[in-house]
Amino acid sequence: MQNNVIIIGSGPAGYTAALYAARANLKPLIFEGNQPGGQLTITTDVENYPGFPDGILGPELMDKFKSQAERFGAKIYSMNVDKVEFSNSDFIVYVGNEDFSAKSIIISTGASAKLLGLESEKKLMGHGVSACATCDAFFFKNKHVYVVGGGDSAMEEATFLTKFATKVTIVHRRDSFRASKIMQDKVFKNDKINVLWNTQVIDMLGEPNTGGLKSILVENTITNEQSTIECEGLFLGIGHKPNSDIFKDQLELDNSGYIKTYNNSTQTSIPGVFAAGDIMDPVYRQAITAAGSGCMAALDAEKYIENLHS
Repeated sequence: MQNNVIIIGSGPAGYTAALYAARANLKPLIFEGNQPGGQLTITTDVENYPGFPDGILGPELMDKFKSQAERFGAKIYSMNVDKVEFSNSDFIVYVGNEDFSAKSIIISTGASAKLLGLESEKKLMGHGVSACATCDAFFFKNKHVYVVGGGDSAMEEATFLTKFATKVTIVHRRDSFRASKIMQDKVFKNDKINVLWNTQVIDMLGEPNTGGLKSILVENTITNEQSTIECEGLFLGIGHKPNSDIFKDQLELDNSGYIKTYNNSTQTSIPGVFAAGDIMDPVYRQAITAAGSGCMAALDAEKYIENLHS
């Protein structure tokens, strides 16, 4: 049976697309992927989503999004799409040993923060460790925080954090930044920012249930000397990777792997295939902008399907 809409991925974009598609009686199928609810499920307090004046936990917010979509008839499966075939107008999505066809596709697979790969990092994410200054800087008011990285992402995070933190230290494993000159100049001119050169974070110390991150273990990349530094907050500024691998031979991507959209819409390079949320947005990366683009994608898909029948 051919479905009207299949949504690949979840998070604010995917669930909002499912809600709007379901209310339009398109009976959407959504495959949530490896991380149902997306990046917000590893966030603790969300205080910048309108309608929740006291804040809300990230996983709880995503549960509400999901329940609302299901209430209107969206069918949601905690399964991962392995492969897609967009070469014919009958779009095929492969999930395990099964395949599903659809008249239109909405992609909301998001972008994942690049991590250092430490066990302690996973454990303390949302408990003193963050990969989004815009989301979490407010929680580190009047604290001394650290930022890992040397590119534009790290410079942006560090500069933004100075609006809240008393001091920001950038930890960089080399003796110079690879960031653009304009971003470096902003950092070097800011009295609140200093730099630990030739240094890398090799461990994060603390427990989620006893106050979270307490300190970081760092190593000098030249002398291999190790030291422990008290740390009230650690931000990873090493960039994001769009989750677009399965689409790279099917759709047009930009140089960083984000899906290109056209005509001020969510339309991708293939008519009938739409993209929403962080998979097509390397700039804002906020829950509310992702939700907005999920709404747009569902409306775009609805219009596309109507035109098929006209």
